[in-house]
Amino acid sequence: MRRFLLILLILAVIAAGVAEWANAAWDAPGPPAISGEKETVVLIAPGSRTRDIARALEKKRVLKYALLFQFDLALKRLFDPKAATLKAGEYAIPSQASMATIAKILAEGKSIQHKLTIAEGLTSDMVLKLLQLDPVLVGDAGPVPEEGSLLPETYLFTRGETRAHLLAQMAKAQAKFLEEKWAARDPNTSLKSVRDAVILASIVEKETSLPQERRHIAAVFLNRLKIGMRLQTDPTVIYGLTKGYPLGRGIRQSELDAATPYNTYVIAGLPPGPICNPGKDSLAAVLNPEQSDDLFFVATGHGGHVFASTISEQARNVTAYRAFEKKQQAAQSPPARAVETNGRADGTTVTVLDPSLPKLPATQRQKKRARHR
Repeated sequence: MRRFLLILLILAVIAAGVAEWANAAWDAPGPPAISGEKETVVLIAPGSRTRDIARALEKKRVLKYALLFQFDLALKRLFDPKAATLKAGEYAIPSQASMATIAKILAEGKSIQHKLTIAEGLTSDMVLKLLQLDPVLVGDAGPVPEEGSLLPETYLFTRGETRAHLLAQMAKAQAKFLEEKWAARDPNTSLKSVRDAVILASIVEKETSLPQERRHIAAVFLNRLKIGMRLQTDPTVIYGLTKGYPLGRGIRQSELDAATPYNTYVIAGLPPGPICNPGKDSLAAVLNPEQSDDLFFVATGHGGHVFASTISEQARNVTAYRAFEKKQQAAQSPPARAVETNGRADGTTVTVLDPSLPKLPATQRQKKRARHR
């Protein structure tokens, strides 16, 4: 009997010592990350058992003993099952993280957040291609979304997110934003529907890269629509030709004369649909435009535009820009590349000018084509 009690006592001491050692090991610093990195990325597959997770962590050298991790985790589950339940995901484990820290990260599901930035002014086809090229997203993206239905933004997601779901998020984000802005729109706006707002916002998006100009440019286009004056904007013509991709050359006279749905030099009012996915600033601008009587704008040559309410003012602004343009071309060697008539040169937004201006409200065409505003 005494011998049995002695054995029990010895076993109890040993168990207590092992428990104390395991407890200390649980909070002790782990091994440093390989090659001096600050963290180690570990991927835990869905459906992994604790044993599989422990081995994956050991293989990645973020912990020394997989069995000890399993043992300690089993002990913790006796007191707090939720805290010891590990989740699948992609994790960044800090260098020398303790087993306690690792278990907490996996139990809280703090997966690595990846991001995809959708720039303002991209077409839906361009957005789709970006998603298809992202190596972290999975699954088929499906058909090209409706033009103008996505909200340009930076989207966060974890590894394994589907392309179709992320596209749905973009569409939902735009619908929510438009719902809020449409409810708070200028009560005097002439826009009849949310769709009209998106169409006009897509044009504004393509006409300037300066947020502070968008409300003013929106006012110009809205003023034109009110008096039945054609919008005469190059980006709409280009969209009709290339679906928004760079034309790579100037717009031809025959293309300006063609009675196509997106040629706003020919058609009255808005084109039949958006020409890109406009950003928040452009959407907000058309729903709450600046108060202005202006009907024209032209590039300054310094990244912005100058506005005018009469043809005579516009003519002076055009003359000033032409003089600036000639001065710039003469100062550059070799000769500067000619400004493209699609409104883009060297990556900078440039509005091509109208050497001859339309009479209001009609737009008589002359032999040397009036180019916008």
